[in-house]
Amino acid sequence: MRPRFGTFSSERANEPVLLLHGGMSQSEGFDGRLTPAARGFDLFSYDRAGHGRSPDQPGSFHFDFQFKEAVAYLEDVIKRPAHLIGFSDGGIIALLVAIRRPDLVNTITVVGANYHYKAGLPPIKAWTPDEKEREKYAHFSPDPPETLVPKIKKMVKIWASEPTMTLKELKKIKCPALVIAGDDDMASLQHTNEIYQSIKNSRLAIIPGASHLIDKEQPELLNKIIRDFLFNHEYPTTLMPVRRKKHVIQ
Repeated sequence: MRPRFGTFSSERANEPVLLLHGGMSQSEGFDGRLTPAARGFDLFSYDRAGHGRSPDQPGSFHFDFQFKEAVAYLEDVIKRPAHLIGFSDGGIIALLVAIRRPDLVNTITVVGANYHYKAGLPPIKAWTPDEKEREKYAHFSPDPPETLVPKIKKMVKIWASEPTMTLKELKKIKCPALVIAGDDDMASLQHTNEIYQSIKNSRLAIIPGASHLIDKEQPELLNKIIRDFLFNHEYPTTLMPVRRKKHVIQ
């Protein structure tokens, strides 16, 4: 039996949800895989500079640039606080916005994200794109086809030195947060747990049988977990609280 996603409540009508895609990818495809989670909400997504259909710009792959880009989109397009759902690099951006511009955020959901480049990640080496990846890039990108390989090298270099958030910064996040990772994700489970433990009003979901590509491997379970959170992000009340005894939200 296919899991059913919660019915939409008029209380959530027109609340904006912003989907933030991963690195070296685009919103098309990714936003479709998370449409069930955001059904009934006012859904937004965009291609970051140098990704998808957006042309590259100087410095565009650095996370500080991408943070400013997200803020501009929230201020100029959405024009109100939103629920941010970020995958991988998109999750990093969601964390940065929640830290630096909490006025633009209702909730954050971070999937397969890391707050620091030292995250138990296996070394990522520049790869040679196959024919399918080259064709996809040529179809989407306004940049010349020969720019794909330099972009990969640039991105890999940045992943080796960014992001550099601290646990102290994560503790500044006050909005409700959902932290998701696969049980075989790229960041270590310890690193993921540090994000969860640092954000007081947070929940943790480790998806079994999933790698970094959770949205492709476990899309129905992922959508259900996110959708349940979007509809009920009040501070959790459980029957036998342990960690949350120290994390009471005032």
